Amino acid sequence: MAQLVEGETGRWEMVIGLEVHAQVISEAKLFSGAATAFGAAPNSQVSLVDAAMPGMLPVINHTCVEQAVRTGLGLKAEIHRESVFDRKNYFYPDLPQGYQISQYKNPIVGRGEIELDLPDGSTRTVGITRLHLEQDAGKSLHDQHPTQTMIDLNRSGVALMEIVSEPDLRGPDDAAAYLRKLRSILRYLGTCDGNMEEGSMRCDVNLSMRRAGDTEFGTRTETKNVNSIRAVQQAIEYEARRQVAVLEGGGTVDQETRLWDPGKSETRSMRSKEEAHDYRYFPDPDLLPLRLSEDLIARIRESLPELPDEKKRRFMDSYGLSAYDAGVLVAERARADYFEVAVAGRDAKLVANWVITELFGALNKTGRDVTDSPVSAGQLGALVDLIADDTISGRIAKEVFAAMLETGRDASVIVEERGLRQVTDTGAIAAAIDQVLAGNADKVAEYKAGKDKLFGFFVGQVMKATQGKANPALVNQVLKERLSG
Repeated sequence: MAQLVEGETGRWEMVIGLEVHAQVISEAKLFSGAATAFGAAPNSQVSLVDAAMPGMLPVINHTCVEQAVRTGLGLKAEIHRESVFDRKNYFYPDLPQGYQISQYKNPIVGRGEIELDLPDGSTRTVGITRLHLEQDAGKSLHDQHPTQTMIDLNRSGVALMEIVSEPDLRGPDDAAAYLRKLRSILRYLGTCDGNMEEGSMRCDVNLSMRRAGDTEFGTRTETKNVNSIRAVQQAIEYEARRQVAVLEGGGTVDQETRLWDPGKSETRSMRSKEEAHDYRYFPDPDLLPLRLSEDLIARIRESLPELPDEKKRRFMDSYGLSAYDAGVLVAERARADYFEVAVAGRDAKLVANWVITELFGALNKTGRDVTDSPVSAGQLGALVDLIADDTISGRIAKEVFAAMLETGRDASVIVEERGLRQVTDTGAIAAAIDQVLAGNADKVAEYKAGKDKLFGFFVGQVMKATQGKANPALVNQVLKERLSG
């Protein structure tokens, strides 16, 4: 859904396309055997190929090729049986070869699509233009010395998948939904870990503005150095306002590359936008065209896991969950796996509520993920069992759950040790009710005179008298009988 920008002369629409660079999960680089582990000492993972020593020739990493095909299949995209590696020529200190090995006219993956989950439960499809393989550059470090720039070539040659969307996004919320969904798919597939804070998934934002209702695209800018989903949203909001101000002021938007400055929360001009011919692309003479067999593609297709969209539909159909709840649970594979263990043989909606509201809420407060949960899926399921068989009430269950988070112990043990078992003895509940009514004769009279809202007061007093252990349904039943007598 388009998020329009209100300008002084009318409303404007954003047209957005994203270029995502996703680091391939592989133990070696795209064209060398050097390691790819994050956090290694500078220049400790650099082969002679990565350093562009004379006479060194690239050798394709088959695992990286299979990961790209796997990703393409996960994006419902066309897999090109033949693709070509090109040299993209530019000069920068952290690019020792003086060119980047990439793909241009003949990428390994063609058109695909991603289904976005919208807040109202509906979905919308965004097109994927292409996915191509390329090698990463090194990294320039400007904060290690007062007058010098240091170069770390550990990333040089690391395999990247550049995933380019169609200009189908219409606002920062669209862009955020797209990135979350793409990251989810990559993690399900096991082709990229999606850790933007480690640089293994980076995003460039292409954005132009046009009058609401127009069909022609405006001049676009490309904003680089955007390393979180929130930063992508902020960059879009800022750049949209900047372009509208330029256009409404009678100026023209320059086609350029801009840089996102997270400290100032603004974009600034970096360089004029290069065209393809500026990079003098040509097929890399050291690499033959890459040809994929039908058997390879079929084998990879058969190995695909159940992906988020299919899992979401199954959760809705098999468990009767809402689109929202199913979407939250399948957003990460570990979440979905946790739920499926916890829900086995139990009320799915009750379990989903406990997982989403109580567990995820508690984990978010401490910055933990479901993989770090002190309460296992089996333990949470056992807690739900205690609610279902009336051993404890829902209110007491929250007290028990808090203790489980703190200690990691089973719910049944905590219930017994703390004497939290629910009172279901009708006689005991009736005695507590009689005591409450006797002590509040004036309010009983008011209730019988028509002040129905006092019923809640009596329930609260009974629960207080029983330390919250009385079965709420029985309290309501017996209380109604007593007050109507």
